Amino acid sequence: MHPQTHPEIHLALHRVRAAGLHAEADAYRLAASAGRPRRLRARLGWTLVDVGLRLAAAPGPTALAR
Repeated sequence: MHPQTHPEIHLALHRVRAAGLHAEADAYRLAASAGRPRRLRARLGWTLVDVGLRLAAAPGPTALAR
């Protein structure tokens, strides 16, 4: 008989898969706790909108009016 029987191989594969899933979950939790990139993206977007509105309201000729 082989040193590892079918149930032992199945259990070993299960442990490897479980360890992989735990590592994935840890990576997800770490990324989620680091903050969402949407906040930065939204802040940057609104800043660009604000700059655009200021440029549009600025008196005088613009580079596009040539």
